[in-house]
Amino acid sequence: MKKISFVIPCYRSEHTLPHVVKEINDKMATMKDYDFDIFLINDCSPDETFSVIKKLCAEHDNIVGISFARNFGQHAALMAGLRNSDGDYVVCLDDDGQTPADEVDKLIEKLEDGYDAVYASYAHKQHSGFRNFGSKVNELMLRIMLNKPKELFISSYFAAKRFVVKDMVRYSNSYPYVIGLVLRATKNIVNVPVTHREREEGSSGYTLKKLLGLWFNGFTAFSVKPLRIATTIGAFSAVVGFLYGIYTIIRRLLNPDMVMGFSSLMAAVVFFGGMMMIMLGLIGEYVGRIYICMNSSPQYVIRETISHDGSEREIN
Repeated sequence: MKKISFVIPCYRSEHTLPHVVKEINDKMATMKDYDFDIFLINDCSPDETFSVIKKLCAEHDNIVGISFARNFGQHAALMAGLRNSDGDYVVCLDDDGQTPADEVDKLIEKLEDGYDAVYASYAHKQHSGFRNFGSKVNELMLRIMLNKPKELFISSYFAAKRFVVKDMVRYSNSYPYVIGLVLRATKNIVNVPVTHREREEGSSGYTLKKLLGLWFNGFTAFSVKPLRIATTIGAFSAVVGFLYGIYTIIRRLLNPDMVMGFSSLMAAVVFFGGMMMIMLGLIGEYVGRIYICMNSSPQYVIRETISHDGSEREIN
């Protein structure tokens, strides 16, 4: 009998999480060939989410709760769940009920067909306009920076085989980016269409600041392309500046009475100065991340774990 481990990052989900867990239990009751367990990772939610997780752990012997000491983000929560899971297949999904747990068989079926990882795709996403815009930007970034196939849709609802998860959890640096880790481990990935539901309550926890941080993490965590783009822009700017200088000299020779423009000079200075500052900032970001990683800054810090009998459980 194969085992499926469900990993669910939890934040402000005290009301929706019980429904998600019930849906998983109801669905797995129909999938008799599989055993399963559930890992609920509380990302230091300010509401009663961890109290709900404790209650769920007491009611079910196959649920493990993990609570962070502070908010480390969705990807760190996923890494904690992945690192402690032991299923042949691992399924990651959201805590708000928008990702349909009752369609997990579609993802597992594709893994059984020989694919290494499966991402759910949606014909009609029920996110807000802001979140959909963020998804499009993230999609473009993944294609440019991480060479994601154009036809592959990336979502927070996905399943992967054990060997993929083993490779993912080898990553111990301070800035985990789960999508990049999957793409680094395998290219044998497929989409499967599922229903995307409307949010039961509340709003997405991804603010503009968090989305920008996520995108920038994707830029710098698994690719040196930003540095190469900066080098290309720098070379292009240098060529443009050189050609403009030649053009100015020729005009001066042809028309000695021509008044040299102060405004055009200042525009050029501001433009090239701005480009240099951007490039220096990008290089500084890479150097700063190297420094933080050398100091062994943790991906997450676990405050408390809980299992069915209420006892502490050894957690990685």
